[in-house]
Amino acid sequence: MDMYVVKYTGQFGFIKPWTAVRDEETFSQQFLTPSLVAGIERKLFPGLLKEDFGLFKIKRHRLSYSQISSQQEQTQPRGWNEKGNGVNKEYSRPYAILTRGILLNPVLFLAFENLEDAKTAQKQHICLARNEDILYATDEIYNVSEEEFDSNEELFRGYELIFEENEDSFMVGYNRLDNNKPMYGWLKIVGNPVRNNF
Repeated sequence: MDMYVVKYTGQFGFIKPWTAVRDEETFSQQFLTPSLVAGIERKLFPGLLKEDFGLFKIKRHRLSYSQISSQQEQTQPRGWNEKGNGVNKEYSRPYAILTRGILLNPVLFLAFENLEDAKTAQKQHICLARNEDILYATDEIYNVSEEEFDSNEELFRGYELIFEENEDSFMVGYNRLDNNKPMYGWLKIVGNPVRNNF
């Protein structure tokens, strides 16, 4: 089956693992979950917002990056701490420093079954998991077979979570878009996902 592949690139990205709540140190997840891909798909094709959960346009994907950089982020809790009595009462919100392992120079390939969907996607930007992690499409749309997408280690290298449950699968979170059902998948790794050049 032929696919039409759009390449997106950006400067940085952070995909928060589902196991991290407010961990002091968290490294970016290196793959996309089914709900993340569905969210990207609905951003690109807003007409799908009224559909039940599922993937309709994006058939495959692949993510790579150049390195992980530890960056610090300052946070505050939502609540207030109360101290003292009467006129001496004080309220404070303490600061905390969290370390995030950010993907540098992420490259994401999205594969579509038809050229029209690929052209629609190519005209837009996407985000990985945070609004500031913007990836822009390149000028070229690759027309390749699924076999080439899985075997061209130089062009299409990266991590891809295959959304199926088998003996190699592991749990990747709960799907908020589908009644909090557990999500499973197994990692397909093509070539070296950590790029020396980008």
